[in-house]
Amino acid sequence: MNQPIIQAENVGKIFPGGGGGLWRPAPPDVRAVDGVSFEMTRGETLAVVGESGCGKSTLGRLLLRLIEPSSGRVLIEGTDITTLSGAEMRQMRRKVQMVFQDPYGSLSPRRTIAQLIAEPLQVFGLVKNRRQMRERVAELLTQVGLPPSVMDRNPRQFSGGQRQRIGIARALSVDPSFIVADEPVSALDVSIQAQIINLMQDLQQEKQFSFLFIAHDLAVVRHIAHRVAVMYLGQVMEIGTKRQIYEVPQHPYTQALLSAAPEARLDRPYRRIVLKGDVPSPTAVPEGCSFHTRCPLAQGICRVERPPLAQVAPGQMAACHFAAPNSLGVAAAGPSLDKSNSPRARA
Repeated sequence: MNQPIIQAENVGKIFPGGGGGLWRPAPPDVRAVDGVSFEMTRGETLAVVGESGCGKSTLGRLLLRLIEPSSGRVLIEGTDITTLSGAEMRQMRRKVQMVFQDPYGSLSPRRTIAQLIAEPLQVFGLVKNRRQMRERVAELLTQVGLPPSVMDRNPRQFSGGQRQRIGIARALSVDPSFIVADEPVSALDVSIQAQIINLMQDLQQEKQFSFLFIAHDLAVVRHIAHRVAVMYLGQVMEIGTKRQIYEVPQHPYTQALLSAAPEARLDRPYRRIVLKGDVPSPTAVPEGCSFHTRCPLAQGICRVERPPLAQVAPGQMAACHFAAPNSLGVAAAGPSLDKSNSPRARA
């Protein structure tokens, strides 16, 4: 059995609201991530999806300790990184890298491609001289589908898709075990998105690193993910294999997300589920189940008791009082989407 590469144990992040003034009360704290736990094995892609502001990007940065967690701990290959000193964490960063959302803002326009990709190599002492550095940069550019001859150019001379390839090459330069990709294709055209996704999959298969893939696009997620975690107001509402999440979703919020993305459902038509109301502020998360203010199935218990993230099928967990456990891997009695208006049902 594969040992976990990444283990998140009850990870949370609260951003202080800051101090008030003489005539102004202090703003409330922001609960960005609230008790998230999961594991990832080598070579696995876990996609994290949810509405804007649900804590996806904050979670990714917590896993790399780019920001400090308020609670819980993160283990990378068995080492608790939340307890490491600054020097120890700098060495750990060779194992963990990030691909950023904005291919235009993530690369300094003042440096050449060779300088950008070589910086991690120099920081960790992986090249001894300029010749070795240029050979390694040429190798990395070839791996991401760019000719080595471009290494002395500047990022402003490249398109968005090419810049994202350069960002991927930079992340791969130190042979990491774990990469967080924070919406890496959201700023790209659809045709370029497919190229970058296919490139990521090919490189992952070759190098066997683990991917945390943060995204909004459920069709992209269906293409790249092995497992999917659905977040809402800083909490994981449901997590399971790609098949379980897309074919037998157990949480009402997951069902609503899928009903809003017809391109992700392929041959499984669903009635559109329209959630009422707005997403509550992370400064005032509702008591009980955080989703109960918008959930069509909410009852009294939902308003007072927060449901645990519990197993509902082998490999599938949901934080819902009405998700029914079963042993078949298929949700038999949990909350389900109404398919009475689908062509299949009418037939």
